[in-house]
Amino acid sequence: MHPRLRALAALRLTDPEQKVAATRALFAQLGDEPLSLQPVRTSGDDTGVPGRPERPLRVSAMDVGKRSPFTPEGRAALIHSICHIEFNAINLALDAAWRFDGMPEDFYREWLCVADEEAQHFTLLHAHLQEMGHRYGDFTGHDGLWSMCEKTKDDIVARMALVPRTLEARGLDATPLIQAKLRRVNTPDAHAACAILDIILRDEVGHVAIGNRWYRWLCERDGLDPISHYRVLYRRHEAPRLKAPFNLEARAQAGFTDEELQALSQG
Repeated sequence: MHPRLRALAALRLTDPEQKVAATRALFAQLGDEPLSLQPVRTSGDDTGVPGRPERPLRVSAMDVGKRSPFTPEGRAALIHSICHIEFNAINLALDAAWRFDGMPEDFYREWLCVADEEAQHFTLLHAHLQEMGHRYGDFTGHDGLWSMCEKTKDDIVARMALVPRTLEARGLDATPLIQAKLRRVNTPDAHAACAILDIILRDEVGHVAIGNRWYRWLCERDGLDPISHYRVLYRRHEAPRLKAPFNLEARAQAGFTDEELQALSQG
């Protein structure tokens, strides 16, 4: 089976452990077979996309409940929420690798690498959650990340603009704040969570950088101005408002330009 069709098959899997295993095997077994020569999408391929377990129960972002890290239950809910983000991130990376025909070879290989790293993140967080006496699905989760994938499924420029370099970039801002709270808790499980978040933050800088690079590549290909077109896409698809504080150092490492960082700083 063509690797991009294997990505679709992994995307459709509903069991998290099976999805992780299929995603990691797909990346580990990538050889020299060209990924960009022929289209792989056909009508009806969206059936079963994305594959998700029945739980967690998906609710609105306003209804996920409090996740204070200062109680054991709150810390578990917090880890679960990040676990849920990483599960969705596996799906979005697989979807990017499968959905968009006609891109260069590196596009597909990079997104399959991202899917592999998101699967690693999910595994680390889920193992930690189980050590805390819970499993993925024990708490509610919201659908913000995947809903933006749905909105941008027919526009690769919008997908690159609004998923990796908008929603995932918010993780660069949020992670240090979460880690600061966990360090104040000062329990072994909180310190273990901080160590996992260090790994995730390091990798997510690279994932956002991939989104930035392909967004700019696409804008150049299509004769679009990256700054002004981003504002058009942001409004068109009703992306969440960006809120300070921003992790400007991580965003710079992820390829945001001085002009973009200055605009964030000025609000």
